[in-house]
Amino acid sequence: MIIINLDVMMAKRKMSLGELSEQVGITLAHLSILKNNTAKAVRFSTLDAICKSLDCDVNDIIEYQKD
Repeated sequence: MIIINLDVMMAKRKMSLGELSEQVGITLAHLSILKNNTAKAVRFSTLDAICKSLDCDVNDIIEYQKD
């Protein structure tokens, strides 16, 4: 199972969903879907922009857990 820890990284950086949305350039709705672990896919360019904005690595956001 893939777990998205976007909310954890946002809390660590004290950044709101609105701020991240503006910096990354995607809608609040799309970020919310990603944050709530309901996304079916994510673009590498989106991950790149999120990591730049939050100053983190992909593995800080995406976690793999065996079922």
